[in-house]
Parts: sequence; structure tokens; C-alpha cells
Amino acid sequence: MASRTARLLLSLKARRLTALVLSLLLLPGCSSLFFYPDRVTYLTPDRLNLSYDDVYLDTADGETLHGWWLPAETPESDAKGTVYFLHGNAQNISSHLLNVAWLPGEGYNVFILDYRGYGKSTGAPDIDGALHDVETGLRWLAGNTDVKGRPVYILGQSLGGALAIPLASEWTRRREQPRLDGLILDGTFSGFRKIAREKLGAFWLTWPFQIPLSWTIPADYEGVDYIDDISPIPVMIIHSVRDGIIPFHHGEALYEAAEEPKEFLQTDTPHAATFVIPGYREEVLEFMEGP
Repeated sequence: MASRTARLLLSLKARRLTALVLSLLLLPGCSSLFFYPDRVTYLTPDRLNLSYDDVYLDTADGETLHGWWLPAETPESDAKGTVYFLHGNAQNISSHLLNVAWLPGEGYNVFILDYRGYGKSTGAPDIDGALHDVETGLRWLAGNTDVKGRPVYILGQSLGGALAIPLASEWTRRREQPRLDGLILDGTFSGFRKIAREKLGAFWLTWPFQIPLSWTIPADYEGVDYIDDISPIPVMIIHSVRDGIIPFHHGEALYEAAEEPKEFLQTDTPHAATFVIPGYREEVLEFMEGP
């Protein structure tokens, strides 16, 4: 009798856990797979001896976004260009700062933005909202006097790269100004639906639902469908053979779908750890500075 009761309790717990997982995934249209924000301040630029300004931007749908502007460590007239950094899916800009903290010393301005729901940005994240946010940030850059007349690059890491692809594609298609001078993707997945199916399929509780659950994700922003439209803007795709979060084949798929000019940098670091290696930094600098 005791063992039967234990089995019944375990069965009940499993059903409740299944229902909880499904409700959490279905409620936001599977957005929980992509967004893991928090509001903790982990690191600020001044602790790295970097100058910076807080930037607050209002979106058309009533949210307020927070970012940091890091000026190049050169006389204003000598800045080589500006890098617009779109970070990965966890925490906020203060935990991703080290990925770009080296760029001001190399002569580049950096703008790093938190999507809605992250850090000091208001609201709750979802794919459409985040895409709106990254365009809002790029439009702010377009009106920044420190940016005009100098090259502009988008550097997207992981989720940030998946947001950067449709942004750069639409910006290029509409011939918006300033013209982008390069797109750099680091550890980026090839499509929201594609990676969702892989992640759902890897968990026994959601494996049976990987196809129907992935259908709740908009199919309008798959990177492999947009990346060819970015040409003739140069694209650099970085992916590690040891990436345990976004498998290497995603980088290969994006590279295959992209048009020339394009470059592929195969790395050998954990996910989102590319820029701890000086040699990989040099490769990115060479890409931005051209042949």
C-alpha cells in the first residue's frame, strides 16, 4: 500500500510539473526560452576605468530603455568608428560589459543597450519588443553627432546576434542612414524556431511537444532567411566548436546562407567567451578595419 501511494504521489508530481512547464512555455509564446533578464548591477564601466554616459531612450510603445555610451579612448576626432553591441539572453548589460570593454582602448566608441525588462529598462521582454528596442537604439545612434561620418558596426552575441540579423537586413533594405559598415555575429543561433525545437527536444518533459510549442514562436525573424539581404554589407560569423549552448552547426548554417562579402572565424572557447582571447580580438579588429 505504501509503495502504491508513493507511485501515485510521484505520478501526480510529474503531471503537475508537466502542466507547469507547458503553461510557462505557452503563456509567453515560448519567450521564456530566449529571455532571462535580471536587474542586478554586476559591473559598471568606471570600475574598469572607462568613461561612460547613461543613455535613456523612450520607445514608441511607451517603454524606457537604458544603455551605456562608452567613448573611444582617443581624441573625439580620431575615433575609428562605433560598435553597437547587442548582448545575450541572460542578466543585463552590466554582466556583458567585459565583452566590449576592450574596444574603447582600440579607438572605437561603444553603445550597449538593455532590451525591455533587462537592467534599468522597463517592461517585459518578448521577441517583437526586443526587435523594436534594438531598432530604437540604432536610430538613436544615427542621430548621435559622435557617430556621424565614421563607420558603424553591429556586434551581436548569441540572442543579440539573432536580433541583429533582421535589424541589419531591414536597415540595409530601406537604405537607412548611416549605412552599416559591418555585422559581427558571435555564437548566434540560425533561427528562433530552430533553436527552440532543439532545446525543447533535449528535455524529456518537453520532447513530445517540441514541434507544436515551436509553432508559438513567430516565424518572421529566422536569421537564415534574412542574412542574405544584408549584402553588400560585410558579415563576420564567429562560432566555437566548443559552444555548449548554441551548437556549431548554427554558425555554419548562417555562413552558408549569407552572401559575400563574408568571413567565418572558428573559435575554441566556451559560449560567449570569444573576447577573452587576444587573437580573436585581433581578428575582429582586422575585419572592421578592412583589407
